[in-house]
Amino acid sequence: MSSSIDPFTPAVELAAAIRRKEVSPVEVAECYLRRTDALDPRLNAFCHRADEEVRAAASAAADAVARAGSADDLPPFHGVPLPVKDLVEVAGWPTTYGSAGAGKEPAAESDPVVRRFLDAGFVLLGKTTTSEFGTLPFTESEALGITRNPWDPERTPGGSSSGAGVAVAAGMAPLAHAEDGGGSIRVPASCTGLVGLKPTRGLVTNGTVLVEGLGTSGAVTRSVADTAAVLDVLARHDPGAWWSPPTPRRPFAAVLETDLPAGLRIGVLTDAPLDGIDVDPACAAAVDTVLRTLEEAGHHIVDTPLPLPPAGELVAAFTAIWNIGGAGVPLADPDRVEPHNRALRAAARATDSWAYAEGVRRTQHLSRRIVEGFLAGFDLLVTPTTACLPPRIGSWWAGPQDDPLRAFRNSYPMGVFTSVFNVTGQPAISVPVHHDDATGLPVGVQLVAAPWREDLLLRAARLLELAHPWAGRRPPLAGLNPPSTPGACGD
Repeated sequence: MSSSIDPFTPAVELAAAIRRKEVSPVEVAECYLRRTDALDPRLNAFCHRADEEVRAAASAAADAVARAGSADDLPPFHGVPLPVKDLVEVAGWPTTYGSAGAGKEPAAESDPVVRRFLDAGFVLLGKTTTSEFGTLPFTESEALGITRNPWDPERTPGGSSSGAGVAVAAGMAPLAHAEDGGGSIRVPASCTGLVGLKPTRGLVTNGTVLVEGLGTSGAVTRSVADTAAVLDVLARHDPGAWWSPPTPRRPFAAVLETDLPAGLRIGVLTDAPLDGIDVDPACAAAVDTVLRTLEEAGHHIVDTPLPLPPAGELVAAFTAIWNIGGAGVPLADPDRVEPHNRALRAAARATDSWAYAEGVRRTQHLSRRIVEGFLAGFDLLVTPTTACLPPRIGSWWAGPQDDPLRAFRNSYPMGVFTSVFNVTGQPAISVPVHHDDATGLPVGVQLVAAPWREDLLLRAARLLELAHPWAGRRPPLAGLNPPSTPGACGD
């Protein structure tokens, strides 16, 4: 058994060490629980902990390792801890949806995504913080408090998968479940220096279709290999879902063994799709880094523009659907819903069903126009993940006090490049290729592919990972008292 565990070990490597009996699931669980004890009071990544359940599950996993005839008898992530975002139900645990107005009753059953994680052998580590109903790209809420970026605790880690990004970036978990309805996997991945893939619409199914197909589950990880392997866990045919393709014939982890096809057409989008939003020079520089790398690898940068509709038309289409993001959430006290979500709910209720159906139909037409233009022009598209560096805590609230949507509007620079591809349903990945010298903050770049071409995204991301290694980059946790007890968890 290992006397010390590096908490930043990629999940696939941790799983392999468990299968080889080099480390026990109990040791692994204790490592991450102790780091959470030390770091989370300052960072606030977790909103629900069930440490004794974690220990019991880890002990059962250790017993299973002892009984297994061979490593092949164990599921792929046997004994690896993984936290779940608090928008998804886990049997026996409460789901707050990030809202003070939600009930505290434990869920009767787990979402299908959670069941797939359990089938893969993961030990559920707790639940991570999110903005209320996942509608904002930061967590500063009445219900869950402020979640802080481990690279600079005075800045946001992005969101809405805020706690997921922080847990992985700070070494409180090897990877984490996340959801993305407008950028909520990719934005925190960029802000905290992680890999975040939003799969193609329908590839990963939850219990119900999320916000008319804008939303999907996935994960934030430290490596492209982890991202591919966890996608193999999640991308399973779901006969109970409205839309679910067959399970992919070839594992996503296997595609990393082959290089990208030669001479791909690489498109570029660096002007924000909304007027009045400037792109930070660090975000533009990150795009330049990726373009140089792809060009040096033999791919072709093309100047074909992405055929985006007028900005106002796209925003109207997106927000008509986004307004229903809190629909179906069981509320014990609706008066405690935050002002921006009360405003969104009021707007949704003011839209009759006929007008809403017309809006959904219009959104599908816009999506088709963009995707068909994409297919004609590009194999991959490169954009900034966000238009800005992670903003400072509290900066969202600037503006008129009587405007309940000021935080929502102030957050546009965070999701302006990501949300387009929730509308189109295309797969998109953020990779942490850059750091800003002035602030020391990580900067992600978004790659987008045609629907169902996660294979291209993963191979391109792997190429970038080899060219610009980020595995050794770790946030400066000085002052946050990370544990250093030998035998528990290395710094």
